[in-house]
Amino acid sequence: MRWVLTLIALGFATTPGVQARADDSAKPPFSVATNTTFADHYLARARNLVLHAMGFLGVDYKYGGNSPESGFDCSGLVNYVFSQALGLVLPRDTQSISHSGEQITRDELQPGDLVFFNTLRRPFSHVGIYLGEQRFIHSPSSGGQVEIVSMADRYWQQRYNGARRIRM
Repeated sequence: MRWVLTLIALGFATTPGVQARADDSAKPPFSVATNTTFADHYLARARNLVLHAMGFLGVDYKYGGNSPESGFDCSGLVNYVFSQALGLVLPRDTQSISHSGEQITRDELQPGDLVFFNTLRRPFSHVGIYLGEQRFIHSPSSGGQVEIVSMADRYWQQRYNGARRIRM
């Protein structure tokens, strides 16, 4: 559960507008009303995206599924989360999504980035949302449910194809 602590440390468990304990050294959470940098804005949007995605943990996999009621396939989950959390519409299939945004290296991964894998003997056949600390959330395959897994697991290491950053 170390990744949960990382999300908390990064501020992913703090709701915008909710103040932390009164402490002179504590920074207030992100607020649109304050003078913020682009990085602050991006972090707040990424936090919203990640928290929204985590709300679908346990939803059943369904080929072609694109809603929590019907279930999700991997690209359906990504599309639904980006649409609902950020109002961004991505292409529907994983191959097309793999051309969206900008390509980034594994060392540049930040929460909210998309990670791609070769799971069907073809590049970019699976997609998930990176959470931090080598973990991502995805809708795995028939019989599975939306889950969080480690990119350090041998299965995912061997199938990693790359990552993309969608401008939020």
